[in-house]
Amino acid sequence: MNSFGRKFCVQIFGESHGSSVGIVVDGCPPGIPLAAADFTADLERRKAGAAGTTPRKEDDLPQLISGCFNGYTTGAPVTVLFANNNTRSADYTDIKDTPRPGHADFVLAKKFKGYNDYRGGGHSSGRLTVALVAAGVIAKKILQQQAVHIEAWLAEAGGSSNIEEAIAAAIADQDSIGGIVSCKINGLPAGLGSPFFDSAESVLSHILFAIPAVKGVSFGSGFEAAAMKGSTHNDAITDSAGTTATNYAGGINGGITNGNELYFRIAVKPTSSTPKEQYTWNSKTDQVQPFTVKGRHDLCVALRVPVVAEAAAAIALADLLLLEQA
Repeated sequence: MNSFGRKFCVQIFGESHGSSVGIVVDGCPPGIPLAAADFTADLERRKAGAAGTTPRKEDDLPQLISGCFNGYTTGAPVTVLFANNNTRSADYTDIKDTPRPGHADFVLAKKFKGYNDYRGGGHSSGRLTVALVAAGVIAKKILQQQAVHIEAWLAEAGGSSNIEEAIAAAIADQDSIGGIVSCKINGLPAGLGSPFFDSAESVLSHILFAIPAVKGVSFGSGFEAAAMKGSTHNDAITDSAGTTATNYAGGINGGITNGNELYFRIAVKPTSSTPKEQYTWNSKTDQVQPFTVKGRHDLCVALRVPVVAEAAAAIALADLLLLEQA
């Protein structure tokens, strides 16, 4: 399905080389100030243009189609649309017969019996993250009413904390690299989430893994906790507000936010569309053959992920917050 959330529900639509992509937000409370200009800052952070990002540039001008009147949300579903104007679909002609290694081309064709739009990855493309960012702008407004602040950043690229050096090396080598994005969220109340299936980690992980290229999510100490002793990993509570001396739990205990800083990291894989020659199976000849990816792609898509991670986290937390209030 293409929807997420129970109270703050988002439905994503569109394809990379279709006429447009967009998002429908159902359950957005009425009376939230909202204008096209409110999307600008986060959309600019997601755009390509920096070294190591795709040459494809879209205007990404949000069209508020519904759910907004006289500068405020109405309580009806909010629809935000983005036109696709800078497409070069001819670059993807070969994909129909030669699925790209590392991409979803092969499995999409199997799942949708060959009827999928394969141009630029179709509905599975990172192009659709512009819609996630738009929904995140609305979700952040809900969280800001509770003084919640979200900040994500690229902490590592290509295994190095020197981002610029790693990007320069990738450009020189003409091969793609991955990265680690960190995110911290402050101001959350204690009590969001539930044990087991609706734990705060479960809900956040669900949408974070929906970001294309994300291969891992960890909270607090993450996998490092496996090597620690309990007496060290336990966060000592220091006051009646639940403030802890350390934060190895990452702001969540028993699936429920504890009021401390919520901290997570996500691992972003190297972009599958590397300029390097690779090998792939050809469905017409039933042979493995040399293959070079055409089109315009990011050498380090992780550069553009921080604002998408913020948006995804905001959507999940807005949903949890509205559920708790209800």
